[in-house]
Amino acid sequence: MKRILFSTAAALALVTTALYYGTPTLFKQPLLDLNRQLSGLSAKTVRIAGHQVHYLDSGPTQPGTAQGPDGLPIILLHGIFAEKDHWADFARPITATRRVIAPDLPGFGESTRDEAQPYDYAAHTRRLRELMDAWGIAKAHLAGNSMGGTIAALLALEHPDRVASVAFVGAPHGLRSPQPSRMDRLIDAGQRPLVAHDAAAFKAMMALVFEKRPFLPYPILHASEQDALRNAASNTRLWDAQLKDRYLLEQRLTTGLAQPTLVLWGERDRVFDISGSQALRTLLPGAHIERLPGIGHLPMMEAPGDTARRYTEFLTRQAPAGASHALTDAHSWPAR
Repeated sequence: MKRILFSTAAALALVTTALYYGTPTLFKQPLLDLNRQLSGLSAKTVRIAGHQVHYLDSGPTQPGTAQGPDGLPIILLHGIFAEKDHWADFARPITATRRVIAPDLPGFGESTRDEAQPYDYAAHTRRLRELMDAWGIAKAHLAGNSMGGTIAALLALEHPDRVASVAFVGAPHGLRSPQPSRMDRLIDAGQRPLVAHDAAAFKAMMALVFEKRPFLPYPILHASEQDALRNAASNTRLWDAQLKDRYLLEQRLTTGLAQPTLVLWGERDRVFDISGSQALRTLLPGAHIERLPGIGHLPMMEAPGDTARRYTEFLTRQAPAGASHALTDAHSWPAR
């Protein structure tokens, strides 16, 4: 009997493994749902500016639990060709005490993309304000990676009353680094290093953005690759539009930011070289800048727990005297 049970279990394991790698689309959504649930996030949609926007939202904290010191929500903004679930592990230790929202910005992830619409920084900034209006949020803390960080800064400049603080979680786009990055050199050679037209280009892109590559379940990785390849032509248009604003942040920050600002910049970032943090220090002399040893361009994925800790400590420093903020440790995808 034991031999039969063992044989049956082994057969089921083989079938499951075959399906996992042979038909990964069957596993993508359950894996995403599990990770969102573990992070206290739920998937929602809202329609703004002709776009159906998908987003993750922890919702208001439960009655009787500790609230964030100022009661303001946090909005997390991804980079170009990235998406909302890249923030799930980072958000995990924060959602118990604050409302956290991570949208797929219009044109990215599950949100709709209209080839007749612009997706430059002016459009992104306008749509973020409209999203906040749709969510009924008058003021929020904004944290963004790469393109998302730049959008956060632009909204803070244009609508300072709507933004309580700005955090660049990973280097923002739009600065001229004294030392050219690997991506700078590729761009100057006429390449589009974040647009993948084939599997080899996708692999090269992953090597460019990560120094400490996190564990990504195969169905999630496979879906990301397929999305990148399917959208390559459209992504080229978006890339070229953003390249026109290659140094936009540097140009716009000449007056600084009125809000408290945090900069978490990976020392091994090959997208935007760490020397750019010195340029940012000149533009934002009051910013709190931390270099992240051994981390690349996506610290919220490479070291979500440590990055979330640094961010929540920054928020706590902005809180009124006597306020407290609880933080639990974060972890990545459930262990294999």
